[in-house]
Amino acid sequence: MSEDGWRAFLAAEGVEDWVVLHGGAVAAFSVDSLRAAAQVAEAITAVPGLAGTAAVLTIADTRVTVRLSRDVWELEGRHIVLARAISAVARAHGALADRRAVHEVQVAIAAKPDAIDVDFWRAVLGYVPMADDNAVDPLGHGSTVWMQAIDHAKPLRHAMHIDVSVARDHVQARLDAALAAGGRIVDATQAPSHWTLSDRAGNRVCICAWPDGSALPQLDGPA
Repeated sequence: MSEDGWRAFLAAEGVEDWVVLHGGAVAAFSVDSLRAAAQVAEAITAVPGLAGTAAVLTIADTRVTVRLSRDVWELEGRHIVLARAISAVARAHGALADRRAVHEVQVAIAAKPDAIDVDFWRAVLGYVPMADDNAVDPLGHGSTVWMQAIDHAKPLRHAMHIDVSVARDHVQARLDAALAAGGRIVDATQAPSHWTLSDRAGNRVCICAWPDGSALPQLDGPA
């Protein structure tokens, strides 16, 4: 899998509304009503080249969310063009981009290579493949399930954890909120890619600025 696509997207001009998460490029646009959200979404569907790309549009009372792909590794040059065009349509309809509203939750299930059971998780959840090591909700609503292969020599302490992917400019706020709510950082060696946190019972979650923050090594995390 090549990183060229998402790196090119991050470096492109005119895509400031968009956040690159585990699932690819996502933008959330704020509106003032459900009717306005539907109107903006309808206008976005008319963007040339968008139909047939597997993009996911979600509307709510005050927001339209657009996901250009279901996997970060699928990002290509054409998605930059689409992102710029979608942002232009949203602005023309008075919708404002809100990067802070964008996040993605992924369930990571760890297993030794010979015990990875992705077919089970696809079957039990009613999910479909997006890559060899994952399962995704065909409706585009539920969290992606990713099979994390670990080395045979590594102890399997936490068979399942949550990855929360957020915009690089919102990761500090998410970290601060988690710590204020009683969480603790148990591993920051991979920062600014991600921080591993734990609740009081020892359940783990990673707050990830990758890949959206990959170009910003100055991101330090909490003091």
